[in-house]
Amino acid sequence: MNSTQEYTTPVVVTLSSCAKEDAHSVFRLLRQSFASDRADDDVPDYTSHDTSDVHTSVWTSTFEVAPSHAKPGPVRLTAPVRVDLQGTYWGVDRMTETLADAFAVKAQGMAAGDQEKDVQLLLESGSG
Repeated sequence: MNSTQEYTTPVVVTLSSCAKEDAHSVFRLLRQSFASDRADDDVPDYTSHDTSDVHTSVWTSTFEVAPSHAKPGPVRLTAPVRVDLQGTYWGVDRMTETLADAFAVKAQGMAAGDQEKDVQLLLESGSG
């Protein structure tokens, strides 16, 4: 076993009730801190012909949460963003801490299992 290899755990991040620009801001921030299943230039896309309803899209990405990562600065959003995080307790807690470094985070709910948990958060623009 390679002792220099850093432990990571996957966390699934689902964004909803937001504009694609805000989804892009959140995912861009998370990609700066954690490895992702999406390319750095991957931008959330909204393909509906009815552009008046931005609250129907859902964006999902998986991030490999590691103990050491870049700490983000405050990020501005145009409106609150609903975030669902699913993964191990440790991974979800680290992801929540990272989001709290960049946004005002309000806990909306949690479901806990034996090995994993699912939390619902509301993100608003960070101060700064």
